[in-house]
Amino acid sequence: MKNKSDILDKIAGRSGMTVPDGFFEDFAQQMQAKLPEKQAETVTVMPSSMWQRIRPYAYMAAMFGGIWCMVKMFNLMGVTSADMSIENNPTLASAIGNEQFIEEYYPMESIDEYEMLQELYDSGMDANEAFGFSDTHQ
Repeated sequence: MKNKSDILDKIAGRSGMTVPDGFFEDFAQQMQAKLPEKQAETVTVMPSSMWQRIRPYAYMAAMFGGIWCMVKMFNLMGVTSADMSIENNPTLASAIGNEQFIEEYYPMESIDEYEMLQELYDSGMDANEAFGFSDTHQ
């Protein structure tokens, strides 16, 4: 008793999808007969306004303006080789020279003595030289 495993053999090779004979021969005429008559439509073309004519050019100009602004911003945010030394910036030099400015905006209590000496050592400056001591008074 061997069971057939092929399903197409069970249904004798037919897929089950059948149409009556001659169905597709006159299908187009039957479909046209069932459709209602088409009314002829009158199409009125409105004249285009000034804005409709220049709109593509305005959009293109806005796009190029946006690209220009984007490139300008990228250039401003990029790395610059501007000289930021104190000698070339009189405002910064006068602020650093003002003792009241230093006391208000640069709190010294946040730096302890060890960190200050470590910074001096890392910069290569001698502690006596940094605090204004001369070697002749020793």
